[in-house]
Amino acid sequence: MAKQEQDRKKRKTCSFCADHVESIDFKDASKLKRYLTEAGKIIPRRVTGNCAEHQRMIAKAIKRAREAAIIGYTFD
Repeated sequence: MAKQEQDRKKRKTCSFCADHVESIDFKDASKLKRYLTEAGKIIPRRVTGNCAEHQRMIAKAIKRAREAAIIGYTFD
């Protein structure tokens, strides 16, 4: 049984919940780029450790920032 407990990974905590963030600003490009891959795709919440509510906020903010040309759809 000790082997099974070692194999389980500790669940990541949402950094936005820890900081008591109410909203995510789409104009903060440096924060949003942390949640994008090198190809420009949004990193899933199972990797980032965000809760569902904040992951949806991040996705909306990234999409708004792309539309406003603050960040690109793809990166070179």
